[in-house]
Amino acid sequence: MFRLLATRAAAARHFSPAAAPSATAAAAPVFAWLRAMSTAVPIDCKALVAFGVNDLREVDIVVAPPKAGEVRVKVVANALCHTDVYTLGGDDPEGLFPSILGHEAGAIVEAIGEGVTSVKVGDHVVPGYTPQCKEPDCIFCMSEKSNLCPKIRATQGAGVMPDGTSRFTLKEDGSPIFHFMGCSTFAEYTVLAEISCAVIDKKADLSKVCLFGCGVSTGMGAVWNNSKVEKDSSVAVFGLGAIGLAVIQAAKESGAKQIIGVDINSGKFDLAKQVGATDCVNSAELGDVAITDHLIKMSQSGWGIDYTFECTGNTKVMREALESSHRGWGKCCCIGVAAAGHEISTRPFNLIIGREWIGTAFGGFKTRDDIPKLVNRQMDGSLNIDHYITHEYKGVGGTIKAIEALHSGDCLRAVVTY
Repeated sequence: MFRLLATRAAAARHFSPAAAPSATAAAAPVFAWLRAMSTAVPIDCKALVAFGVNDLREVDIVVAPPKAGEVRVKVVANALCHTDVYTLGGDDPEGLFPSILGHEAGAIVEAIGEGVTSVKVGDHVVPGYTPQCKEPDCIFCMSEKSNLCPKIRATQGAGVMPDGTSRFTLKEDGSPIFHFMGCSTFAEYTVLAEISCAVIDKKADLSKVCLFGCGVSTGMGAVWNNSKVEKDSSVAVFGLGAIGLAVIQAAKESGAKQIIGVDINSGKFDLAKQVGATDCVNSAELGDVAITDHLIKMSQSGWGIDYTFECTGNTKVMREALESSHRGWGKCCCIGVAAAGHEISTRPFNLIIGREWIGTAFGGFKTRDDIPKLVNRQMDGSLNIDHYITHEYKGVGGTIKAIEALHSGDCLRAVVTY
């Protein structure tokens, strides 16, 4: 047994923290020793590595121990987000190769680095691509106006950990692999900054609450935090993917009276109405009528929609969403990520007459404070997210099938469990 434990991988994989809770009291000191040991050894595991544009391969990697202020986790579930596919397709100006993508996950803490106090071994976490340092001198963390903590933004954008190095290497030749969005969850194990870990209730189903790591939270927060949609107001949502549906669900909870879903795929309308849409419009079937004119005519006042949300990443749609909003006070929230180099435009007069363009990053939620609250709501039944999971797969390689499903057009979220 102890010969087996002497190997770096066996110690971590055969005696993982996930198994520790079922150990007897007599075995507790052994598990404590193993946990301490796991912080000092690398782990061999499987990962899906993006070697280039649309070049995704399952390979063996080595995950180094966490350094100061870092946490190593065992990934349990991943939900595929369009941002991962966006980067894989070469549209991300910050996209780096080779890298391990993935940022919408549920995981269990396997080891902690020096100085880590807010996370302990065995904790269940949802990684956050928008960190929250909570330091008194961080004006962003201290402000209720923003969640854009810049503490590790520079290194995160460069594909490395806060000390400027990577924790991933290819087992085959030892060459380094870049991190992605501070998460890199398309691997059986990954390393996160402590300030990127939202500790959640251990009873939560990680294959469901992983959705709170990005898309669903972003859509809901755009309504609740950024736009602050009011009771009896009107809402139009452009793009009825998972984010658009999350916007509709949140708008309904906020008491919006008119909620219009806009898409070019009428097959999405039934689910949109199930989660709260009062009307749906296929913009491709309007002929010569502009979607802006159509929505203004549909609006409660005849002057436009109070709140519009763009969830496609298409800059033309961003303009349409703004110009569909209400004269005098309309607010358009851009959620979709546009391709590199694209710009938005409108006539200045649209802003002069009171229309407002805003954006959102992770729905304005503060990762470590707010994700646990969303998880608790999912657990108590007040926030249902089951309808977003349309496809399920297993194993690291299952993510390739998830990408195929996402391209099929009928997939909201594909969840892969390891």
